Amino acid sequence: MEAWVWVTVAAAAVQTLRFMLQKRLKGLGLSTGGATLARFVFASPLAGAAVLLLLKVQGVGLPAIAPSFWAVAAGGGLAQIIATFCTVALFSERSFAVGIAFTKTEAIQVAGFSALLLAEPVSAMGLAAIMVGTVGVVVLSRPAGGWRGAGMRNRALVLGLMAGGFFGLSAIGYRAATLAVDSPDPLLRALVALACVTAFQTVAMALWLALREPGELGRVAHRWRAVLPVGVTGVLGSAGWFTAFALQNAAYVRSLGQVELIFSILASVLVFRERVRMAEVVGMALLALSIVMIVALV
Repeated sequence: MEAWVWVTVAAAAVQTLRFMLQKRLKGLGLSTGGATLARFVFASPLAGAAVLLLLKVQGVGLPAIAPSFWAVAAGGGLAQIIATFCTVALFSERSFAVGIAFTKTEAIQVAGFSALLLAEPVSAMGLAAIMVGTVGVVVLSRPAGGWRGAGMRNRALVLGLMAGGFFGLSAIGYRAATLAVDSPDPLLRALVALACVTAFQTVAMALWLALREPGELGRVAHRWRAVLPVGVTGVLGSAGWFTAFALQNAAYVRSLGQVELIFSILASVLVFRERVRMAEVVGMALLALSIVMIVALV
């Protein structure tokens, strides 16, 4: 089995852990923006330190970076922030579950963006595997009361599609950024891109909070002990995603990365002692089939 598969699965597992830790921050008095900043504020220096350590171990200098790197790295980072805010906006919608289901079209949108922007199309069988996985995550997103009970509003649909689209654009930006670093080592390319992206996101989020939520920066700093584990798991997970993007087409990486949903449901059952619905079993089965198809094809 190829290295990118193991790296992607590991990244999805660590990301699940980060979400569990980040969920606690909301209970500590941090706003959504503050909890989001927590993901970047410690990840940025950790990623920078990892780059310096790897350069020292390998005995090499900082690799050359193509001029396009800064645009695609910043674009990917900004797209991820916008996607996060679109997802957060869904929490105020009555048809939240419907909107979230549409964010899961990310994998299909990534396939389209990858072909158009990076000239990296997926095969017909690969697209079929991605579509099977998308159906699986939509089934997993089905609310307990069914779609009628969740309601159907244009705002939720638009927010969901926008979130999926911007998450997809961020993946394309990150893939392009890793390709713009002149090094044969995928880990070094990934860490350089990650350090730059998280630095940009930290500055952008800090400026946003300073202007829109005065005092939130102080609350994040005051709760640094609770925030630090989020930053550590965040940088480990992101390092995995960026390394996978350096190795493989972003569409395949994001589609395989949907294994995170299975990890989330397992955490829900094993940690929070919640019951699994039949729809979730069917969704996990479809998602597992999609993952097997992708691993077999690539």
